[in-house]
Amino acid sequence: MIFRFLTSGESHGKCLNAIIEGVPAGVNISSDFINSELKRRQVGYGRGGRMKIETDKAQILSGVRHGYSIGSPICLEIENKDWANWTIPMSSEPVEQTQENIQIIESKKIINVRPGHADYAGALKYNHADVRNILERSSARETAARVAVGAVAKSILKEFDIDFVSFTTQIGKIKADIPSNPFELKNKIEASDLRTADDIAYEKMKKEIDEAKKQGDTLGGSFKVIFRNVPIGLGSHVQWDRKLDGLIAQAVMSIQAVKSVEVGIGHKAAETFGSQTHDEIFIENGKYIRKTNNAGGIESGMSNGEDIVITASMKAIPTMLKPLNSIALDIKKEVSAHFERSDTCAVAACAVVAEAMVAIVLADAMMEKFSHDSIDEMKRNFQNYIKRIEER
Repeated sequence: MIFRFLTSGESHGKCLNAIIEGVPAGVNISSDFINSELKRRQVGYGRGGRMKIETDKAQILSGVRHGYSIGSPICLEIENKDWANWTIPMSSEPVEQTQENIQIIESKKIINVRPGHADYAGALKYNHADVRNILERSSARETAARVAVGAVAKSILKEFDIDFVSFTTQIGKIKADIPSNPFELKNKIEASDLRTADDIAYEKMKKEIDEAKKQGDTLGGSFKVIFRNVPIGLGSHVQWDRKLDGLIAQAVMSIQAVKSVEVGIGHKAAETFGSQTHDEIFIENGKYIRKTNNAGGIESGMSNGEDIVITASMKAIPTMLKPLNSIALDIKKEVSAHFERSDTCAVAACAVVAEAMVAIVLADAMMEKFSHDSIDEMKRNFQNYIKRIEER
C-alpha cells in the first residue's frame, strides 16, 4: 500500500488525528474542501445530540505548504469540542484523587455492555474493567478522521476527473427508487438530509425514523457509492490481496455497523443466468462499449472502465434509549445495556464515510499504477497509458 494512514483519538478525548503517508507532491490540499467533507458526514435526519455539539473542522499540521502537498506525511487534527466536558474522566495524565474527581470518574465508568457493540469482546480481550476504555475508540466518532483522510484521497482523484456520488437506497423497510443517472441528481441528493432523490421514499423514511425514536429504538439501512471515470486496469488478477474489489470490500466493511458490501448486482448474481449476469462488449464508433454494468466496474479484481458501483448495508445502531438485556462485567449480573448518547439512524452519514474509504482505495491504486512521487509525473504516466489504451 502506497497511500497509508493511521488515525488516533477517542470519542470524548481532546482530538482526533490522522497521519497520511504517500501523497504525491503537488496535489492541491484545501482545508476548505476537507471541512466541507466533514460537514457532509454530520448531516442526516435521525442524528443524535453529538452533532449539535461538534462542528468538525480539520487543521492541517504538516505535509502541505502554501496549499500543496510536498511529498512528506500529512498530519490532520480534528478538535473534539465536547472535550471541555470530559477533561477529568478522559485525562491522559493522572488525576488528583479528590472526592469530587473520583465521583466524576466513577460517574463515567461503564460495566454494562451493549449487545452488538465492541464492549463485550473488547473488554475481555484487553482486560478492562471499565468498558469506556473500549467504547471511546470503537465509537463511530473515529470515522470523522477517515472522512478527512478521504478528502485528501479525493483531492488526488480530482486531478484525473474521477467523480463520485453516494445515496441512500433503504431505511428500515422503506426502499427508495434507484436513479438511472445519480450524477445528474447529485445536487438534490446533497441537499437531502437522508441523501435520497426519491421524494416519496424520503417522507416515508422520516416517519420510519420518527417511529423508531419514539419507541426508543434504532434503524439501519443501505446505500450506494459510485465512482466514475475510473481508468481500466486498477488492481490486479494475479494475487488475492491485489484485487480491487477485495480491497474495496475490506475498506467499506471496516466501517462501524456495516454488515454487508456488494459490487455491482451483488447477491442478485446468485439468482441470474450467466447470459443475464455478464456485461456484453460491443464496438460503437470504433470504441469498446458496454450496455450494462452488472459487474459494478470490476472484473477479476481489476477496474474495467465502467462506473465502480458499491452497495453496503449497515445494521441498526446498538446504543438504544430502550436498552437490550445484557450483563454487567465482573459482577456477572444480568442488567439493561448501557445507554450512551447516540443516533437513531446514521445511514446517510455512513454513505459519506464509505465514499471516503473507496476514495482511499482508488487513490492508492492510481498511485500504484501511475507512480506517486509527484502529481505531474502521475499525470504524464496516466496520459501515456490512456493513449495506449485508446489505440488498441
